[in-house]
Amino acid sequence: MKYISKDKAIVLLSDGTIFYGKSVGIKGTTTGEICFNTGVTGYQEIFTDPSYFGQIMLSTVAHIGNYGVHEEEVDSDGIKIAGLVCKNFSHHYSRPDAQGSLYDYFEKKNLIAVSDVDTRALVSYIRDNGAMNAVISTDGKSIDELKQILAEVPSMNGLELASSVSTKEPYFFGNENATYKVAAIDFGIKTNILRCLAERDCYVKVFPYNATKDQLDAFNPDGYFLSNGPGDPQPLTGVIEEVKKIVADGKPTFGICLGHQLIALSQEINTYKMFNGHRGINHPVMNIVSGKGEITSQNHGFAVVREDVENHSTVEITHYHLNDNTVAGIKIKDKQVFSVQYHPESSPGPNDSKYLFDQFVSYMKEYKGA
Repeated sequence: MKYISKDKAIVLLSDGTIFYGKSVGIKGTTTGEICFNTGVTGYQEIFTDPSYFGQIMLSTVAHIGNYGVHEEEVDSDGIKIAGLVCKNFSHHYSRPDAQGSLYDYFEKKNLIAVSDVDTRALVSYIRDNGAMNAVISTDGKSIDELKQILAEVPSMNGLELASSVSTKEPYFFGNENATYKVAAIDFGIKTNILRCLAERDCYVKVFPYNATKDQLDAFNPDGYFLSNGPGDPQPLTGVIEEVKKIVADGKPTFGICLGHQLIALSQEINTYKMFNGHRGINHPVMNIVSGKGEITSQNHGFAVVREDVENHSTVEITHYHLNDNTVAGIKIKDKQVFSVQYHPESSPGPNDSKYLFDQFVSYMKEYKGA
């Protein structure tokens, strides 16, 4: 059994607050906006979610790493979080079909992780004081050195990150003989979203974040998909103009997370940075259309302005978050264009909202039959 030295580690917040912990064994320093996730399981899916790019993940669950890692539980081409803060880090795992330890997984990517932190106190502090930038260090840097590093970290508000995680070249996913063709724009698309579409007889062509509508239309799709992704949607001004064209086209269009926000912005509905985002697999949402509640998987730090939707003549709210009444879903009244703020692909998370993919396919079926 390999011995792991637990050196002293520091978590420094941008307001000067300091928390202490132990290194899990990988030396270094990393920065990002610190955020917390309330999910009890699904850590590998979380760590590989491109929507977390540029963020330090704070886990509220007591144990991380206890069931190891598996190649089928990744949601992109690799780890996307900037770093990890947790209470207990398990260097060994008990799941029989795991393919390795989380420590080895992190070590290969030189991902900095801090354990033995009073995570309950840290989460409580963030809840009271809001999301903020942080630096975590396991290599002995002084507080003054870390303050200088942290001062150079840009605010997430106004930060465009989709270009950092999007594919550089188009690629295909699924069966080329499938019934439906979907043109998807990748702002940080999760692999399980593509699986959910392929399972529903869709052949997907995934385009870079800055693809034009003309480039999408060359694929002759039956519908458009706008993916999740990291960062502030407002700086994506060129993308918003293309989304306006997509919405005006009339073909079925489905947006998730950042894609949801971009559809809103294309209709002159504003977005804002939340005091604290929604991140976890246990968020309650009310479906206004069905009248049923859904337990959802969420990961976002920006949201759509509810008053703008309520005052809009052609856009309506379809879902809202039961904890704070924020907008969780919208639809354009006279078009088959809809979006949700949460993650119906359930990776990780419950399956309550996978029906949204069926709804998208039913719209394409109707469109093809028209």
